[in-house]
Amino acid sequence: MSTPTLAPMVQADPAADELRRRGLRRMRTVATSLLVLAAVVYVATLGQGGFLGFVNAGAEASMVGAIADWFAVTALFKHPLGLPVPHTALIPRRKDDLGKGLQEFVGENFLAEAVVREQVTNAEPSRRVGTWLSEPANARRVVDEAVEVATIALSKVRDDQIADLVEGAVLPRFREERVAPLAGSLLAEVVRDRVHHGLVDLTLNEIHRWLSENPDRFAEIVGSRAPWWAPQALNEAVTGRLHTEAMRWLTDIRDDPYHEARAALDSMLEQLAQDLLFDPATQERAERLKERVLEHPQVLATAVSLWQAFRRALLTSLREPDGEVHRRLLRELTAFAERLVTEADLRSRLDGRVADAAVFVVSRYGEEVTAVISRTIQRWDGKEASRRIELHVGRDLQFIRINGTVVGGLVGVVIHAFAVLIG
Repeated sequence: MSTPTLAPMVQADPAADELRRRGLRRMRTVATSLLVLAAVVYVATLGQGGFLGFVNAGAEASMVGAIADWFAVTALFKHPLGLPVPHTALIPRRKDDLGKGLQEFVGENFLAEAVVREQVTNAEPSRRVGTWLSEPANARRVVDEAVEVATIALSKVRDDQIADLVEGAVLPRFREERVAPLAGSLLAEVVRDRVHHGLVDLTLNEIHRWLSENPDRFAEIVGSRAPWWAPQALNEAVTGRLHTEAMRWLTDIRDDPYHEARAALDSMLEQLAQDLLFDPATQERAERLKERVLEHPQVLATAVSLWQAFRRALLTSLREPDGEVHRRLLRELTAFAERLVTEADLRSRLDGRVADAAVFVVSRYGEEVTAVISRTIQRWDGKEASRRIELHVGRDLQFIRINGTVVGGLVGVVIHAFAVLIG
């Protein structure tokens, strides 16, 4: 197994480091001065009795406490006096174990499912979002940002990328899927629900309107098909009669919802749906038609043209600051914010989903996130890590030395008093 390469720690702010360094030196000076003071008092009162005996005992105990705590604090970061005493220089020697322990501590106490769910629920994110979005300026800002992002995204998509997407992903997928069962099911639903009747009515109305407005054009089209030897008067009489009959027939179909032509169309569509679902020959013809359509070069060009038209229309709407898109987005966002503020059930559901999402992320990726701690610490140089940690927490640790000096002195006085009493 290869040893991870040691990497330097991230360089902190030099000014902040200098402040920490000064604070550490100052507290070291205070703690050391107390030790020196205790030693001076101890020497000055050595062999004295009475009150000075209590002072001497307190000074002696203060020295012991100060030296013991100095040893304990120093042993965290380096060998005291440079001596390789066992169980000293803990951080440089055991930084990997400390990193692993810190990783486990963070994972068990900060990224546990119960903790994450409780914190998300207590934070009430939906209420905060609703309150913030209730401010018109904030809602407008969100809409503007969303529109700007959408505009940039649409502008970045090139036509050749759409062509590659259609040609490389969409068309092959269509080729893999059999169109007959899908078309048959869809057509069966359309016929069963009579959805196509509206399209039939629209078609009949448009054809009837065109025949009514263009009798000369109808006569011209029909007349062009007449034999060259037919008399002109006969052609005109025939085309006029055909126009009249066509108008009458279309009117009958349009006005009679139960006309036999409508029924014939319904029957034909029903049969086509059944054939697409169950007749192998019809299914095969549908597949061949699909292949011919997909292989036609115009399909790709049409897809790109549709994308271009859609993008132009959408970009034009997005670039209008007071356009319909902006106004509609602002209305919907404001209405949603009002619901977040007033509907407790909605907030509860959304907060629950946010909590579920947070728990999912933590359960799926929490171990990888916390592993960053141990992996990063493993890559640190031991001495540099020890120096940086001492720079951040060493000032506070000097209070241990000060407390040890003071508490040790008090304990020494108590012990001396007890010795005098029992002596």
